[in-house]
Amino acid sequence: MSSLKDIILANINEIQATQVEKFKDKAADIEMFRVKYLGKKGIIADLFEQFKSVPNEEKKELGKSLNMLKVAATEKIEEFKAYVEAHQEQALTGDLTMPTDFSSMGSRHVLSVVMNEIVDIFSRIGFTVAESVEIEDDWHLFSALNFPPEHPARDMQDTFFVEKEEGKQEVALRTHTSSVQVRVMENNKPPIRIIAPGRVFRNEAISARAHCIFHQVEALYVDKKVSFADLKQTLLYFAKEMFGEQTQIRLRPSYFPFTEPSAEMDISCGICGGKGCNICKGTGWLEILGCGMVDPNVLKACGIDPNEYTGFALGMGVERMAMLKYQVRDLRLYFENDLRFLKQFDTIV
Repeated sequence: MSSLKDIILANINEIQATQVEKFKDKAADIEMFRVKYLGKKGIIADLFEQFKSVPNEEKKELGKSLNMLKVAATEKIEEFKAYVEAHQEQALTGDLTMPTDFSSMGSRHVLSVVMNEIVDIFSRIGFTVAESVEIEDDWHLFSALNFPPEHPARDMQDTFFVEKEEGKQEVALRTHTSSVQVRVMENNKPPIRIIAPGRVFRNEAISARAHCIFHQVEALYVDKKVSFADLKQTLLYFAKEMFGEQTQIRLRPSYFPFTEPSAEMDISCGICGGKGCNICKGTGWLEILGCGMVDPNVLKACGIDPNEYTGFALGMGVERMAMLKYQVRDLRLYFENDLRFLKQFDTIV
């Protein structure tokens, strides 16, 4: 029986040997190739599932091989796309000397529109924007946020590590904008009231529901006597401003390493009015963000006395907000620069 490593290497060889010239319907065949290897139920996703049961002492080498396989598949797809685009350009017909129509103007991307709207809502109640680097060290990304050493988010299948040398602090593309909150708390005394919008990265297979690049907006409020009631009222205000005055919210207990207690927030479905439809899967509710009171260990790690100060934090995905607000069904549409999709949002101010 072949080992997991042999299977990975065999797939790498198969990918490298695949030639686009043999495809009959190149565009369709490239998509089939992508689904085969990078789809949610594809070969690489299945291998990552098997990887979870591998002994810890073998994970480092196998994890490296899996990343090589994923990179090989991604590079081959890009090679195929470039080939198809080059041959399409050669097939262009028509009078190329015709004057260009400059009357068509560009517009902001739908993700920029939604992110700006979220930031604007929080700015009305005193939150200021904070930004930081996209390549972070382990302390700001995990340790200061109360992530234990064995937490799954530290595994290679979730994080893009930039530098992982023995004896050195790990460096990775940030998996959340919570690292911005850590840097702000380290360098500022309370009261702190900030919102952190930005791009984040996770090592996930690209599909209609997931992407390796996405955007988050997180908020943090630290001061004396901040309570869960303050958090709830902030969330209710945001939901009504973002989705309409009729919107209702509910909070469900959850778990995050950096907040205690923690909660997931749902809003009433605006499509069916809470009666139940295919968008909300018949429940009448849609999950939109996670939140909670800042864990005292996080405050202490950032040099803030948890006996004197408390705080709340919340975070949401911008793509998720845009999907709910504009009924977008496929995350990949945000990144493919298809003008047929983007022009639908020209009129959004």
